[in-house]
Amino acid sequence: MIPDQLHPLVSHLVQSTLFASMAGLLALILRRNRAQIRYCLWLAASIKFCIPFSLLVAAGNHLAWRTTPKAAPLVASHPVAEIAQSVLISVFPTAAPAPTPSGPDTLWAVCCAIWAIGFAIVAFSWWRRWRQMRGALRAAKPLSVLDEIQVVSSPAFIEPGVFGIRRPVLLMPDGVVDQLTAPQLEAILAHELCHIRRSDNLAAAIHMVVEALFWFYPVVWWLGARLMQERERACDEEVLHLGNAPEVYAEGILRICELYLKSPLPCVAGVTGANLKKRVEQIMSNRIAHALNGRKKLLLAGAGVVAVSVPILVGTMNASTPRFDVASIKLCNDVPGNKWGAGAAYSPGRMNTGCLPLAAEDSTGLIQRAYVRFADGRAHKFGLLHITGGPEWVHSDLYSIEATAAGKPAIELMQGPMLQALLEERFALRIHRGVRPSPVYALTLADGASRLKPFVQGDCVPTPAMPPLPELQPGQRYCRSIITRGPGVDAEGASLGEFAQLLSVFLDRPVIDKSGLTGRFNIHLEFSADDATPGMPPAPDPNRPPIFTAIHDQLGLRLQAATGPVESIVIDHVERPSAN
Repeated sequence: MIPDQLHPLVSHLVQSTLFASMAGLLALILRRNRAQIRYCLWLAASIKFCIPFSLLVAAGNHLAWRTTPKAAPLVASHPVAEIAQSVLISVFPTAAPAPTPSGPDTLWAVCCAIWAIGFAIVAFSWWRRWRQMRGALRAAKPLSVLDEIQVVSSPAFIEPGVFGIRRPVLLMPDGVVDQLTAPQLEAILAHELCHIRRSDNLAAAIHMVVEALFWFYPVVWWLGARLMQERERACDEEVLHLGNAPEVYAEGILRICELYLKSPLPCVAGVTGANLKKRVEQIMSNRIAHALNGRKKLLLAGAGVVAVSVPILVGTMNASTPRFDVASIKLCNDVPGNKWGAGAAYSPGRMNTGCLPLAAEDSTGLIQRAYVRFADGRAHKFGLLHITGGPEWVHSDLYSIEATAAGKPAIELMQGPMLQALLEERFALRIHRGVRPSPVYALTLADGASRLKPFVQGDCVPTPAMPPLPELQPGQRYCRSIITRGPGVDAEGASLGEFAQLLSVFLDRPVIDKSGLTGRFNIHLEFSADDATPGMPPAPDPNRPPIFTAIHDQLGLRLQAATGPVESIVIDHVERPSAN
C-alpha cells in the first residue's frame, strides 16, 4: 500500500516515464539521423524528472482563469470526453503544494529514511570520484597543444578528459603526446573540443543530480546510458565531419583505452565512453547521418507542442468552471443560537450555505457537499465519503459562506465546482481521494429468500436530487428515499447499492452491497437506535429490534462485519480562511 504522501511522487514518475517513452520512440524513428538529435531527446527526458508537469498545469489553470467566461459550462459533458478528461487528470493532477501529513506515519518515515540513505550513498560516490579528479588536476602541469582552451598534463593514469563546467580544463595524461601519432592526437583533441562546445559536462552534471534524487528508479540509470551513448556518438560524427580519417581516429581511441583508465565521472567528458566496440564499428563504417527532412522536423515540433500543451490543456480543463465574484466567509461559533444550516438560501447566482463545518460525515459538511454530492455540478442523492486528516477545527468550527456570481450559474454548479474553487482559495484546502482496506459491513442475503418487495414501474416517480420538484400529473407521487426519525429507512424504487449508501449514513462503518441482487425495490425498515447507529439520535425503543435483527427479519438480508475497499477523502492541507 502506497502512503498518501507518496501519491504526488508516483504521479511525477508516471509522467516522466511517459515522457521518456515518447523520447525513446522518437529516437527510434530518428535512428538514421544525427546522434545530436537523439542526444537532445534523451537530455529532455532527463530534465523532465526535475520539472513536474504540475507547473504547466498551473499555467493552464491561470490562463483559463483569465480567459474563460464567467458562465462557462462544465468541460467534458460527452461520455467519451469525460473518460479522456479523467485519464488526463489522473496523469497530470492539478498543481498543489506538498501535502502536510496530519500525523506520524511509520511507512512514510521508513520510505524517507531509505531514500535519504540511498541519496547519501550516491552523492558520496560522486563526491569521492570528484575528489580523485580534483587531485589529478592539482598535480597537473600546463601543456601547450591548443590555444583556445587551457590544457594540462597530469601524472594520473586517466584518459584525456574535460574537467569543469564554467571554466573547463582539458586534462591530458603525462606522455600521451608521445604515445599517439600526430593525426591520432589531432582527432582525440577534436573530440574533446566537441565536448566543450556542446557543454556536455553541464548536461552530465544535471543527469547526475537526477540519478542522485531518483536513485531508486531504474529508468533514470537507463537514461544515463542512452545519454552517454549518444553523446559520444555525436562527437564521433563531428570529428569525422571535420575530415579526420576514420581508421586514424579509431586507432587513437583504442590506443587510449590500451594505455589509460576511463574517466571516473560522467561530467568529465572523456573519449572512451559508451559501448566502445559499437562506436569503433560505427566510426569505421563512416555512415553519413542524414539531416532531418521536413516530415521529421514536423514530427519533432509536433511532439514538443504535445508535451507542453497537454498539461496546459489539463489545467485549462480544471479551471474552466466559473468562480464567485464576491464571497464572504464568517465564523458562526460565537453567533447566538447558531445551528447547522441555519440561514441557508440558494438561488441561481447566489449562495448562502448557513452555518456548516468543513468536514462532516453527512451531506451538510462543506467538503462533502463540494466534492461528493455536487462534485461534477450535478446533484447526487446517494453517496457519502468518510473524511480523514486535518485539524480538529475542521469538524467543530461552523462557517457561513455568502457568495454571488455573475451569469446566474446553477445552484448545483455553485455548491460543487465553484465551492471547490472557493475552499481551495480561501481555506488553502488540498485533498485527495484514497481507497484503503477498512472495516465495513457486507450486505448479503440471509438464509432463504429475501423479503424485499420489488418496485413496479409507475408506483411512484423518482424524486429529483434537487428542488424545485416538478409538478406531477394527477394520481402520481414522488418516491420516498429518506431516513426517518422513527428511526427507520424508506427507500422506494432503490437499488440495494443505494440502500447500502443510506445505511452508511448512520451506521458505525460503511456498508457495501454484496447481495448480488439486481433491480429496484420498495424498502421499508424500522429499528431501534443503539451503539451501532451513531448517526441516529439515541432513542432506544423496546418495541423495535436493533438494526441487525431488523434487517434480517424484515428484509431477509444480513449485515456482516468484514474488511473491504473504502474510498475516503483525505485532507492533505487546510488553513483557517483568509480575510474577506
